[in-house]
Amino acid sequence: MTVHHLNQLLLVCSVVLLVAVAAVRVSSRSGLPSLLVYLAIGVVMGQDGIGHINFSSAAMTQVMGYAALVVILAEGGLGTKWKEIRPVLSSASVLATFGVAVSVGVTAAAAHCLVGLEWRQALIIGAVVSSTDAAAVFSVLRRVPLPARVTGTLEAESGFNDAPVVILVVAFSTAGPVEHWYILLGKIVLELAIGAATGLAVGWFGSWGLRHVALPASGLYPIAVMAICVTAYAAGALAHGSGFLAVYLASMMLGNAKLPHWPATRGFAEGLGWIAQIGMFVVLGLLVTPHDLGDDVVPALVIGLVLTMVARPLSVVLSLAPFRVPWQEQTLLSWAGLRGAVPIILATIPMVNGVTGSRRIFNIVFVLVVVYTLVQGPTLPWLARTLRLGEQGEAASDLGIESAPLERLRGHLLSITVPEGSRMHGVEVNELRLPPGAAVTLVVREGKSFVPLPTTVLRHGDELLVVATDPVRDAAERRLRAVARGGKLASWLGTDGAGRSR
Repeated sequence: MTVHHLNQLLLVCSVVLLVAVAAVRVSSRSGLPSLLVYLAIGVVMGQDGIGHINFSSAAMTQVMGYAALVVILAEGGLGTKWKEIRPVLSSASVLATFGVAVSVGVTAAAAHCLVGLEWRQALIIGAVVSSTDAAAVFSVLRRVPLPARVTGTLEAESGFNDAPVVILVVAFSTAGPVEHWYILLGKIVLELAIGAATGLAVGWFGSWGLRHVALPASGLYPIAVMAICVTAYAAGALAHGSGFLAVYLASMMLGNAKLPHWPATRGFAEGLGWIAQIGMFVVLGLLVTPHDLGDDVVPALVIGLVLTMVARPLSVVLSLAPFRVPWQEQTLLSWAGLRGAVPIILATIPMVNGVTGSRRIFNIVFVLVVVYTLVQGPTLPWLARTLRLGEQGEAASDLGIESAPLERLRGHLLSITVPEGSRMHGVEVNELRLPPGAAVTLVVREGKSFVPLPTTVLRHGDELLVVATDPVRDAAERRLRAVARGGKLASWLGTDGAGRSR
């Protein structure tokens, strides 16, 4: 590659990114996941489009897809709130394992009996399309305030079910007879256990290190966090475990560990996640050949119909039966099983392994994802409102706290902005009742800073600087969050820093 080629590549990539960023705005208004626009960009640039780029390497697509999926799972884990998924952890885990098995079985049977695919091909398709996509779901639902149980279940399921699905697709795509179910089940359990142990260990040691070692520049914290997440994936995969489960659990631990400079870290991870999604979808669009899709449209519609109307609802009902989930929530969970990048990436695995008919499998999955995303995406907000699952009223806004360690002083500098809806509005500084060793040292209001008095009344939009010593840092943050949610009577009302009643 010459410098001239580099210049051309940079121009094309930058234009693609700008178009993709603009597409996010369009998709947010239309209710469609932006993944469809990114796929369209790849198709337009491909050999059947105006770009005439001849790209047909399934192996490179798989490698790039895996790398992008690691970043996407890390970004999703960092944004997962433990307090939201803890109550639904059991139900989401069952849905991501037993529910996947039910979905694979029903979809594979339909692909074999209704479409006429061989059993190996049918099982591969059943496994590939049984994985839901968190990015696709929440790009649609972010405009609809849902109960925490529904949001937590969807988020946890989308993070957990990638691991068993990948194991199934690889097993079905490997040369030789399909293994007995009990051998396959044992492998899945072992790989998930290794991945979970690796992710929890790396996440715990990583969060402990970042909380106790002050780095010389704030920009190093986001890099360190993402490096720890990737380490979890690589370590889990090299230990013959599920690297995808490892990276999700490690990032979830880091995201709930109250790390220094967290808003900057979260923004950095979110930016990387967007780049990974855009790049991944564009490459997948390049790989597809539109003029070859005609014969696979009807099979894709049939399999997708069974998946959407039978397999997914049945897996939800059977998985959630022991947990007494209301039928309204089960209905939304059934319809919210959006498929996105993950199934298309997984469809490259049989292509790389040389499975007979693998190109047809990829085409069917591609058409299925596009068509049923067009159907389900715009209707999800309407269904949520119809089922009356939108939260009534506005909850108090959560308080964003950024912490910067002061290593030499053995303290922390907490930066807080009082958001709209926070019950900290109208509270006097002395009514915060911070623990001894913590104090509000500066208030910035309407661009002007001043040292507050004990009687200074806080307002929406105020920026506070709180200095806290090491021993009381966590207690000070808990108290600030409690006041932000419950007002100055938070402790009397029994509201803790997480917004729960004690």
